[in-house]
Amino acid sequence: MSSLDLDAFLRDGFVRLDAAFPRALADEARATLWRDTGCDPDDPRTWRAPVVRLGMYSGPPFVEAARTPALHDAFDALVGPGRWLPCGSMGTFVVRFPSEHAPDDTGWHVDPSFGYEDPDFLRWRVNVSSRGRALLMLFLFSDVDERCAPTRIRVGSHLRIARSLAPAGDAGLTLGELVAGGLAETEDCAEVLAVGEAGTVYLCHPFLVHAAQPMPRGEGQGRPRFLAQPPLLPRAPLTRGGPSPVEAAIRRALRT
Repeated sequence: MSSLDLDAFLRDGFVRLDAAFPRALADEARATLWRDTGCDPDDPRTWRAPVVRLGMYSGPPFVEAARTPALHDAFDALVGPGRWLPCGSMGTFVVRFPSEHAPDDTGWHVDPSFGYEDPDFLRWRVNVSSRGRALLMLFLFSDVDERCAPTRIRVGSHLRIARSLAPAGDAGLTLGELVAGGLAETEDCAEVLAVGEAGTVYLCHPFLVHAAQPMPRGEGQGRPRFLAQPPLLPRAPLTRGGPSPVEAAIRRALRT
């Protein structure tokens, strides 16, 4: 990755990697995913729900998509060589369909990274050192344009979330606390859409605020969107004083 990419990551909270994994892997994986949705890719009458969630997928071609040289180089650049764990699964897949029904998962949020033992997901936690997560990742397994309900991203929101988390120390905040009190300050951030061809990956700071959106059914509607969102796990805990761009972004936020 170029220094410009790293500067963009520090400033914006994400970088987009085109052709991060081969389209052929995306096509092979998508065939399996279509089967598991129970829907017919050629018959929109079978697309009954606005969202279908699938996972976890740990075999080829899924894991191969996360283990390309381009991605491993990017992980080294953003987290540090030897400081991350290879992806053991592709995590949860979110498949969005054109629908007249509104999905119930379109709120702005930050993905939590520890406290999963609590059965209430709103009590899962995030702390200022990003315990348990080195990167948020968005893998596009289908072509995604503005019609396909791309993920919305608040540019630079990771810096503001770091400042919100700092007073809570190592304990951090729950997802519920963040949503209730910490996201309003990101409302004026510029918004971009996670679009791209199949094989595109967005590598995001763990604190980046993002949200899903509905895909309306009707004239000009998009094709169903296939997205995976696995975390990149740290091999050892990240720290505020660490050398990586992920950690440097947190320091930058706390100095301003």
